[in-house]
Amino acid sequence: IKNRKEKNMDRFYTCEEVADLYRVKKTTVWAWIRKGKLFAVRIGKVYRIRENDLAAFEKSSMSAIK
Repeated sequence: IKNRKEKNMDRFYTCEEVADLYRVKKTTVWAWIRKGKLFAVRIGKVYRIRENDLAAFEKSSMSAIK
């Protein structure tokens, strides 16, 4: 699939991928999810974070710094 937007398919990240991206521990990502700072969907026993939700998290985190 060349264009995810055309097919309405979002990229999903694992908690481990998000932790690597932000250079934090997985437990920190889980805490963000539990506190409602980062939206995630639970698939089976694991969380997945949509690309759009990750972008929203970044935007809200940046606005909190200002």
